[in-house]
Amino acid sequence: MQDEHPSSSLSLWGRAGVGALPRRRLVLALGAAALGACAQQPTAPEPQARVRVKVFPGAQNLGLFAAVQQGFFARRNLDVDLQFTQNSVELRNGLASGAFEIAHAAVDNAVAMRDPGGQDVVIISGGDNSMNELFVQPEITAIEQLRGKTLVVDAPNTAYALQAKKILKDRGVLPGDYALKEVGGTFQRIRAMQQDKSNTASMLNPPFSLQARASGLRSLGKVSDLLGPYQASGAFAMRPWAQANSGIVERYLAAWIDGTRWGLNPANREPAVALLAQRLQLDAPLAESTYGVLTTGIARDAAFDAPGFARLLAIRAEMEGQWGGTPPPQDRFVDLQWYQRALRRVA
Repeated sequence: MQDEHPSSSLSLWGRAGVGALPRRRLVLALGAAALGACAQQPTAPEPQARVRVKVFPGAQNLGLFAAVQQGFFARRNLDVDLQFTQNSVELRNGLASGAFEIAHAAVDNAVAMRDPGGQDVVIISGGDNSMNELFVQPEITAIEQLRGKTLVVDAPNTAYALQAKKILKDRGVLPGDYALKEVGGTFQRIRAMQQDKSNTASMLNPPFSLQARASGLRSLGKVSDLLGPYQASGAFAMRPWAQANSGIVERYLAAWIDGTRWGLNPANREPAVALLAQRLQLDAPLAESTYGVLTTGIARDAAFDAPGFARLLAIRAEMEGQWGGTPPPQDRFVDLQWYQRALRRVA
């Protein structure tokens, strides 16, 4: 009987029968061994890189503080220079001019840089839901009583000022019914309210919101209750820099995700509280209370909140009259490609 053609699929492994099985196992074993050897080859360390980062002072930075202290940035060969900003104008101008590479702040600042600012900026991750509350002087008991009063803000046409203006408008207190006073970041706004009672209202987040309550200022409600979901702080950068430095951006976000996971892990509550106390110069009880707010305010893995961002764009369209009242698609401002690859690095 003629042998089977050597090119047949059966002859690739040998003829059917007991003789074929060991040869097949041998080939598979050799392939697995080769793959294992490749997997065990050490990967070359990624080059050292320095990244300048600017943030507002506040407890929302817990993940960044942890990434520095716990060495998550260092393990990814990143030298991160973490700087504080006084206000959003300084932050936006500094990012656009190249004074630093990454900003962490309310991402509405990035939207304003893009529209109407014309800057090629991109939001690369989420961060938190703002954890803001509308605080007022103690004699104010209702939002309607803010007519004729002064609302203290960072900048009048971005982020948390727009939050406050929308909250007031929903209660019938329209722009023009009150005065706007530009003061700066949250730590400056609480000081302004404590030092001058004519500074009637402002949006405050922790730890400053907790300090405000302790000093006798009154909260009229949380943004999460008054407005619903809101994408607040996140990371953003100039798009050309991010595109030219994709590996650095991914490593940075991966380390930040590591820091956020560490900070929100209940097993790390005690050292995380101590870290907040040390970095923000808080006493132990205030640091403990602040941490409690963060557990529901900081986004898991610094994830981006698309419904919250839709809310942000809708507020800007309504309060600033941009885009003819209809917000553009989110990808005009957001690109999560680096974040998704960072997640895979962490996994």
